[in-house]
Amino acid sequence: MAFRFFALTLIFGLSYGLLGLKLYDLQVKDGNYYFERAQARNEFQAELELRRGQIFFTDRNGSAARVALNRDYPVIFASPKEIGNSYLAAKVLAPIVGWEEEDLQEVLDNPESSFRLLVDRASPEQISAIRDIALEGVYFNKKQYRFYSYGKLASHLTGFVGVNTENDEPAGLYGIEKLRNGDLAEGDDVHLTIDITLQSQAEQTLRELVSRFKASGGTVIIQEPATGKVLALANAPDFDPNAYSEFPIGSFLNPAVQYIYEPGSVFKPLTMAAGIDSGAITPETTYVDKGSVTLNGKTIRNWDKKAYGEITMSKVIEKSVNTGAVFAEQETGHQIFYEYLKKFGFGERTDVDLPDEAGGSLRNLERKDARAIDFATASFGQGTAVTPVQLINAFSAIANGGLLMRPYTDGEAEPYVVRRVVSKETARQVTTMMERAVEKAVVAAIPQYRVAGKTGTAQIPDFEKGGYTEELIHTFVGFAPASNSRFVILLKLDKPESSLAGLTVVPAFRELAEYVLNYYNIPPDKLSQ
Repeated sequence: MAFRFFALTLIFGLSYGLLGLKLYDLQVKDGNYYFERAQARNEFQAELELRRGQIFFTDRNGSAARVALNRDYPVIFASPKEIGNSYLAAKVLAPIVGWEEEDLQEVLDNPESSFRLLVDRASPEQISAIRDIALEGVYFNKKQYRFYSYGKLASHLTGFVGVNTENDEPAGLYGIEKLRNGDLAEGDDVHLTIDITLQSQAEQTLRELVSRFKASGGTVIIQEPATGKVLALANAPDFDPNAYSEFPIGSFLNPAVQYIYEPGSVFKPLTMAAGIDSGAITPETTYVDKGSVTLNGKTIRNWDKKAYGEITMSKVIEKSVNTGAVFAEQETGHQIFYEYLKKFGFGERTDVDLPDEAGGSLRNLERKDARAIDFATASFGQGTAVTPVQLINAFSAIANGGLLMRPYTDGEAEPYVVRRVVSKETARQVTTMMERAVEKAVVAAIPQYRVAGKTGTAQIPDFEKGGYTEELIHTFVGFAPASNSRFVILLKLDKPESSLAGLTVVPAFRELAEYVLNYYNIPPDKLSQ
């Protein structure tokens, strides 16, 4: 009995002794090894783990479409502290990770370093090779990367995440990723007003326009006039945010909010709105058009070189008569005309929730030595500069009965009225004038719907020699149903190989407007045809 007790005591003593030795080896002799290994993994997580909120678009049913998310990709990293022979390690690793042996050896020969990324987004073959060699101090893990599930779709809106000279850690560098970087970096999701179906259709329309007329680029915006909500915003050329480094830096300018241009005759309804609302003219006010008008030694002619004789202001819009817009501005008065342009939001930012918005320019009207010719050319959209988002927002004020709204893309924002620009009656009268222009021109007309719209063809200024080049920008802004407008569409085409907007942006508007009417199942407002 005593022997058995002694034997059991000896066995337990030896076991605990061996366990103690093992613990000593783990905690003391090999403690640094395991600490360094854990430290390397912790540094990997701290340096590479990207916890970022997602960006969502919507659709007509309110369903969310995830357009920016995080996706796991494998990475290969090393803990140089754990690598005994940097020369041999580099020789084995270099062909796998795609490094030069000398460069890799220099990186691995650093006993102070516990972490160094070797391969970003490693291939399955690279991971398999790392498993096969089982080299101490070399590991693979997963890292979250920003992924844009629809590729180029709405790239100027979403922007991208990356690093630059100002950001060592991944951060939003452009678009909503930049504007809402703080929220997204905290893991908060961002829901936008953009309808993914309309966005896709707008981009397809723009691609076809640019390709067919060999244009240098363009913009399409769809806005809900009652609220200011932006439903689609497309630009060309675009880029792939999943591979943004492969695109020139100029691609990252958002033309819809950062590109200012002279809009041309599309501006004429706004000139009429100022005149009508101020009481200076009515749609039936007449004047005698002689085909040209000379001010300050410079002559303005109608685009078609015609003289229309005695015509009304409504006919001025229908025929897009330059001299008629000049007459309307002169009757209104320079100062009042300028004040209405400011009320419509020109010359200042709209405060749309997109980064780096430009404010346009009314400088030619604000100079102390501004002349009659400056106000005259401004009446038909030359000499002053606007952004596409400013222009569509001004027309939304006509479409919604006279209220200037703040345009927005944040799906959680509330509509905000900036100010009343014109009376409901003025907005109605200008809408009717624009309707007649569409009916007479036919091209933008949609059966059984009242459609209001206006074209603009503007020459591009020559900033080197002064004056204007022969290159053109085509614009069309229209809304429907005119009796209770549900949407406003702006199409802008840069430097097309066509001189007539009636052949480019106008038929494109009709097709896109028909699509939106069908998409929302909007009932007709013009049944008697």
